[in-house]
Amino acid sequence: MKLTFSPASPFARKVRIAAIELGLIDKIEFVPATVVPGQANDEYSRDISPLKKLPVLILDDGSTVLDSYVIVEYLDELAGGGKLIPASGPTRWRVKTDHSILQGMLDSMLLCRYERMVRPKELHWSAWADDHWQRAWNGMAMFEGRQDVLSGPFTIAQIGLVCVLGYADFRFADCGWRKSFPKLDAFHQKMLQRDSVKISVPPAA
Repeated sequence: MKLTFSPASPFARKVRIAAIELGLIDKIEFVPATVVPGQANDEYSRDISPLKKLPVLILDDGSTVLDSYVIVEYLDELAGGGKLIPASGPTRWRVKTDHSILQGMLDSMLLCRYERMVRPKELHWSAWADDHWQRAWNGMAMFEGRQDVLSGPFTIAQIGLVCVLGYADFRFADCGWRKSFPKLDAFHQKMLQRDSVKISVPPAA
């Protein structure tokens, strides 16, 4: 299997953490890919993903699995199932819902970065960027009170939260999330003791 990725991508980081935790990291060849907003990448769009997104898992038969969550679900099933994503019952739906919220938080944070740091300054739409940042911040506030996530079994929800907080450090270092959310800070420090989390920290910006 091959995985298109960027070390800076929180979505690719999610898959890397999962692959390490599931014992599948040695079965994946990591293929660096450059996907830049506003710049065409015809080969990537044609051959790998028409959406021009990272990561994409390319299977040995040439077929692809897209979306970081779907890739983790595929790897979880490959490892026997029910390891990072509960197999059934209310817990499965709670974990999947928590992950969807975290995925949306990452989407909003990425849009904020594009608006504030990539889009030409004269075209900035501050109200739009502020709204997306508030969505991510509201999500952090919600998870600050979710002790079941902060101290529960290691699942895709915890991986997603690690990636949100890591991306906040990477791209929004001065946002002050640690001071505002001390329980998330403690959770993040604890998670950094796991090899999968420590190894996958994005490079210095």
